[in-house]
Amino acid sequence: MFTGLITDIGEVTAMRRRGELARIRIACSYELDTLAIGASIACSGPCLTVVAAGADRRAWFEVEAAAETLARTSVGEWRPGRRINLERSLRIGDELGGHLVTGHVDAVARVLERGDSDGAARFDIAAPGPLARFIAEKGSIALDGVSLTVNSVWDAGFSVLLIPHTLAVTTWGERKAGETINLEVDLMARYAGRLLDKAH
Repeated sequence: MFTGLITDIGEVTAMRRRGELARIRIACSYELDTLAIGASIACSGPCLTVVAAGADRRAWFEVEAAAETLARTSVGEWRPGRRINLERSLRIGDELGGHLVTGHVDAVARVLERGDSDGAARFDIAAPGPLARFIAEKGSIALDGVSLTVNSVWDAGFSVLLIPHTLAVTTWGERKAGETINLEVDLMARYAGRLLDKAH
C-alpha cells in the first residue's frame, strides 16, 4: 500500500527482455542498506518487487515486470534514461498525506493538453471509457504514482492542476501533451462502484 507521495525520482539505467518478462535496473537516491530484496516500490504507479540491489555511483535496484504489467501499464515503453517517480510502501505509523494507493494500475491514459500559468500546470487527461465513472470532481486519483485531486470532469476526460512544488519533486514537470501515463482510480470509488453493481 502507498500514499501517492513521491519520495525519490529514479532513472532507468538498463532494461532487458526475456520472453514475456522484463528486468529493469533503476538508479535512485535511497540508501543501499534500505533496499531490501522482496520489498515493494511503486515505480511511476505500478507496485514492483525488488529482486536485486547494489551501488555504483548511485544506489540501484532491479525489478521484474511480467506480461500483465507490460500490457496494462507504460512500463513496456521505458528505456534507459527514463525518469520515474518512486515511493516505498507504507509502514504502520506513517503519515497518510495523500490517499490510499495500491500500486495496481487500472489503465494507461493519455495527456491531451498541458497549460502553464504562474508556475503551476493544468493537465487535461483522456479518461479510459470503463473507468470514467470512478473519476469524480474533487476526488482523488493516482497518475504515474502521484496522488492528485481531480479538478474537473467531462464526458471524455478530466483535468488536474499541479502546483510548482509537485512539478519540481516529481516527473510531472517533464510531462507534455501526447504522452502516456499510468492511472489508478481511487480505491474507495472502485469498491463503491462494485457495491452499486451488485445492488442492481
